Amino acid sequence: MALRKLSSTDAFIVTDLDDVPSFGIVRSAPKILQGGAKDLARSMTYSFASFELQFGGASGGINAKPDERGEAVESFVNEIQEVVQDGSLGLDPGKGISAGGFDALAAADSRNKVRFEIFQEDPLHLFLSGLGPVECADHLLGLDGKKVAIEGFGAHSVAMVELLVERGAQVVGISTLSGSMSNSGGFSAEEIRDAWKNRGADFVTGGGEEAEPAWKIFQCETDILFTGSKMGAVNHTTAEKLDIKALIPHQPIPFTTKALAVLQRKDCLVAPCFIPIAGPLFSYWSDDKSEIADIVAKASSEMKLALDEANGHEDGLFLGSCYRAEAFLASWQKNLPFGRPLAS
Repeated sequence: MALRKLSSTDAFIVTDLDDVPSFGIVRSAPKILQGGAKDLARSMTYSFASFELQFGGASGGINAKPDERGEAVESFVNEIQEVVQDGSLGLDPGKGISAGGFDALAAADSRNKVRFEIFQEDPLHLFLSGLGPVECADHLLGLDGKKVAIEGFGAHSVAMVELLVERGAQVVGISTLSGSMSNSGGFSAEEIRDAWKNRGADFVTGGGEEAEPAWKIFQCETDILFTGSKMGAVNHTTAEKLDIKALIPHQPIPFTTKALAVLQRKDCLVAPCFIPIAGPLFSYWSDDKSEIADIVAKASSEMKLALDEANGHEDGLFLGSCYRAEAFLASWQKNLPFGRPLAS
């Protein structure tokens, strides 16, 4: 794990593997912890390895207060643009950074620009981010007739809701940074898209009313919980109280090591984050002649194959998925990275 501190602003980049093209996200806040960035980079490495891609994970942090963020992001972009242009690094905007702030990096990035094309109603990378968790849940348990909740709803979750409803699930609970809401009969996909478009994360407050606390999502009566508000969102205390059939990540590293152990003891199926969040990877280096529908179909089939190969392992789905990724890493890396994609 290598650390680069930038000189033009208070920021850093970590790359998980040495001398390997590396890709990931950058977040901005008054203080971004390097430990969290390293965890995100590790998760991305395992995503690449799960689909036999010889790339490493990366992650960055820009430490800036809101009123200083625009200038800090601009300095960050200017300083790393050359290394992005040569193909050795690719970074996307994460929490705290607007997509427009990284336009110059997106233009210089070696990855296929098809990821920004609109598929159905969303940019392809957002649609694929929503597809992955849904595809994994449907393949592992089946969604028809299931009640599901989404903890940590984001831009990609709009497509998630549409795909979930399309496959026969009822979305009965949603939480955002602004709070949570529930509906035992299930939310309408059309209403959720309109609400997100008009109000963003505040749509859970309804017609000006105060939203329920975000943590109430964990009390929702549901078969499947999609989680992803932050790293370690589900800890062992929360896990003890959950009564669900499956926990499916839709963002990196949303549960702790202890939470995994608790849920497995309760016979709850826990998917590793690095498979369901991998959808966008299939657009990064796709053939220019590929139709978008073919990219989507490949993402679906490859994720299901990865789950099938790991799920039969005697140590369970999570470790089986780790072993599978590590076997590929060992085939081209002299040393395996230390530590698996789990929150502490």
